[in-house]
Amino acid sequence: MRRYLLLLAYEPGGWESATPEERAAYVDGHAAFDRFVDEHGRRISGAPLADADTATTVRHADGRRVVSDGPFTESVEMIGGYYDVELPDLDVAIAAASLLPPAYAVEVRSVVELDSSGERVG
Repeated sequence: MRRYLLLLAYEPGGWESATPEERAAYVDGHAAFDRFVDEHGRRISGAPLADADTATTVRHADGRRVVSDGPFTESVEMIGGYYDVELPDLDVAIAAASLLPPAYAVEVRSVVELDSSGERVG
């Protein structure tokens, strides 16, 4: 099994402007995703995130820490949630991501496992 982080990006305001049918489709997509992952692997965690306008970004510039309000990048889409899952391989992770609502752009990333010294495991 490999661990994957699925980052859910979407255009802000979609939920608020969605019809009841569209909202039901969102809920159904997440439920299908949950069932698929439960059948093929394991859900570690997942959660919606607060809107990007609540983000704080920490950078380093000229040896100093710079803290600014807002997300790291300017984009029409924002990361609105995530799933941390364990699945057999990338193909299965892509199949799971494909079940999520089509309004999302889902970035699938492998999680790098590190040992106590910071070296990659596996």
